[in-house]
Amino acid sequence: MSDLLRLATAGSVDDGKSTLVGRLLYDTKSVLADTLDAVHRASADRGLATPDLSLLVDGLRSEREQGITIDVAYRYFATPKRSFVLADTPGHVQYTRNTVTGASTAQLAVLLVDARKGVIEQTRRHAAVLALLGVPRLVLAVNKIDLVDYDEVTFARIAKEFTAHATALGYTEDSVVEIPVSALAGDNVVDKSVNTPWYSGPTLLEHLENVPVEPDPHDAPFRFPVQYVIRPRTAEHLDYRGYAGLVAAGTIKPGDEIVVLPSGRRSTVTKIDTADGELTEAAAGQSVTLLLADDIDISRGDLIAVADNAPTVTDELDATLCWLAEKSLRPGARVLVKHGTRTVQAVVTDLRDRFDEQNLSSVDSPASLELNEIGRVALRLAEPVPLDDYSFSRRTGSFLVIDASDGSTLAAGLVGAPLPLLEDGVESCTGGSAATPDDHALVSPGP
Repeated sequence: MSDLLRLATAGSVDDGKSTLVGRLLYDTKSVLADTLDAVHRASADRGLATPDLSLLVDGLRSEREQGITIDVAYRYFATPKRSFVLADTPGHVQYTRNTVTGASTAQLAVLLVDARKGVIEQTRRHAAVLALLGVPRLVLAVNKIDLVDYDEVTFARIAKEFTAHATALGYTEDSVVEIPVSALAGDNVVDKSVNTPWYSGPTLLEHLENVPVEPDPHDAPFRFPVQYVIRPRTAEHLDYRGYAGLVAAGTIKPGDEIVVLPSGRRSTVTKIDTADGELTEAAAGQSVTLLLADDIDISRGDLIAVADNAPTVTDELDATLCWLAEKSLRPGARVLVKHGTRTVQAVVTDLRDRFDEQNLSSVDSPASLELNEIGRVALRLAEPVPLDDYSFSRRTGSFLVIDASDGSTLAAGLVGAPLPLLEDGVESCTGGSAATPDDHALVSPGP
């Protein structure tokens, strides 16, 4: 079992995400005394009898004033069993882009719903985004269970509806867990609640501590985007030429044969340097400097890969985009594509589908993609780029679409990722009709 879990929260506005995260931090004693004192003072100034735990997460002044989360807040805490990196993401529709950011590296997502409202449009939207991003495990936290008098029937109805939706998105029943909680009162967050005797499952923290998670892909083929070429040119290191970067996937050791892409030139690793000394092996997640046996032309943006299992080098790209900008995306748009450490010019040659995340269907050849919409597109790149499919590697199968005029991020892209759509004849779990013959009948391969 991994000793680190990366997780994200998601859900609609006012479902209590920040309060839930604050409760986790508070009850696990992961809050500094001065921070807690500040929360007590701020809560007292508002006339509250108990501390507002959401203030432990909502750090921006505009967030505290509005009482909502508008940015991704990363929090770090630990228990004797495991360490956690938690991304608390916003609930408003216009901040779906932040949810994409927070969930992009998550191994598990906690999706909140208000027990009084149940599964709503934003719940289904977030679940679809999480499935598309390949987040392998979900926790449905049915929050504010105290406001429905801890009613078992209400919880069971919400859990059944959400499970049907998650299953349609490609999740298995084993990868989805439903927990009744009250973030405000602390029911089933860290401590077992006496108010839900009908619930026999784990508390949220128990589940987070014990859920099996996949480690970084050390057994995946080696991938190393070059960030910087190190040439000291000093008397001590006269002929030193190292290639610095972060290992995106796999492992490498001296003696391994590699290929440099997109040039295709081959060499052998002779040494692995770090700030702390030489390594006999480097693995995914480590920042290292590689030295090669041959003096070949390598620069920032190149990708060093294992020679016998290299990615495809192409200038034609089929991908799924999560559109994150106010401006529309239309065919013919000229953009920049940032993949790893390489940025190239590109043109959008086709908008193939737009995803309807409520009914799990798609619209063929849409005129545009708008803010927070998801769709499949075709891009032509100005120069060849080495690409992995997103289902093969989340790190080297993802990219950003950037506005060339001002450098702003327009979209998050997933190479080759299919939209999670229903099979023909399968009725949408939202109660809508089955997918029509005009809709694409693709089946999600699952997270």
